[in-house]
Amino acid sequence: MSTVKCLLNKFLNYLKEFTFPTQAQKDKELWDVKGFLKNKSNQEFKFDLRPIQKVKDNIIGKKGHLNTKADKMVFETSDKWVIIDIEELHEYLKNNKTKIVYLDKIIKEFYWNIIVNKE
Repeated sequence: MSTVKCLLNKFLNYLKEFTFPTQAQKDKELWDVKGFLKNKSNQEFKFDLRPIQKVKDNIIGKKGHLNTKADKMVFETSDKWVIIDIEELHEYLKNNKTKIVYLDKIIKEFYWNIIVNKE
């Protein structure tokens, strides 16, 4: 099973009324699942679940795209899911003229983060 599918299967336990993109949507819109976060939101979101991996020069990170239609980017830690707002992330990248952000920093600084403790 691919890393994305493994991550997706674990994250589905925290969603209700979820749907998956068509292959064309996945390729062009760059999101992995759409649904409602159980006990956290009554709003439907599109989630980017790409895994953390080696991205460049043996740096561990997550690649993103400015043309994504995802609403949220999901990070898995050992005890929680960290869900970052894509619009807020893009604004941060633009305002700070950077392509690299550190999860611990944006968890503290971003307003629209959602933290979901693992069960």
